[in-house]
Amino acid sequence: MRRSTLAALCLTAVTATLSLTACGTGGPGDTAGPGDKPKAPFADLSGPQIANKAMKATRGASSLTIKGNAADGDGGQIALDVALDKKGDCAGSMGMKGQGKVDLIKTGPTMYLKSDEAFLRAQSEGESKADTDAVVKMLAGRWMKSKADSPDTKDMADFCDLDSMLAEFKSNDTLARKGRATTVDGTPAFTVTETDGKDEYTLYVATEGKPYVLKLVTKSAKEPAALTFSDYDKPVEAAPPADKDIVDLDKMGG
Repeated sequence: MRRSTLAALCLTAVTATLSLTACGTGGPGDTAGPGDKPKAPFADLSGPQIANKAMKATRGASSLTIKGNAADGDGGQIALDVALDKKGDCAGSMGMKGQGKVDLIKTGPTMYLKSDEAFLRAQSEGESKADTDAVVKMLAGRWMKSKADSPDTKDMADFCDLDSMLAEFKSNDTLARKGRATTVDGTPAFTVTETDGKDEYTLYVATEGKPYVLKLVTKSAKEPAALTFSDYDKPVEAAPPADKDIVDLDKMGG
């Protein structure tokens, strides 16, 4: 079975998208004294300061769930719905249009994957039809397991590392502009926008509790993206599949 590259594409696409909105330096908080009229969200902060505040808070999260779509840099769109934490555990699914979907669970040193037929065929590019058909017949729709550091699953395991996912949440000097108050799935938020030519990037920042990033939207003809971030600091339900019909890839020799 050829080494999977979808997870590497996912990690590249997500971190590249996230890094475009990291900006500015920290600033004072949004406070109001007794009897004062409540201020608008982040009234005392500039656009770059809001974004940096959000990046810092998000980097400090122990876990989160990321959902949505991001460009893969090659004209395709990657779909994600994965909960992951800083221990390296994760559970969810990822896929690419025309290349199928894979469910994944990483718990401790073990990676579990369940691929559909389209995913297996896409990952078998370059193999003979007979070999690909044999792989599909044997593995499609079945859970597989392997050591997380094996060649077949290392990309997936790397994607499950929240520290790697958030590595691009860094500050830098930009011209981010303050936006407006809004909501993301019912949670109060405030937007920060930035443009790069015809592309526009909008960061939605929570205005209650910690200023986590709630959503990131990229309006771009070539690399559109829409990602939501939720379930901050909630335990990731990453347990081995209940299904006993699990193929051990390590025993198969990869």
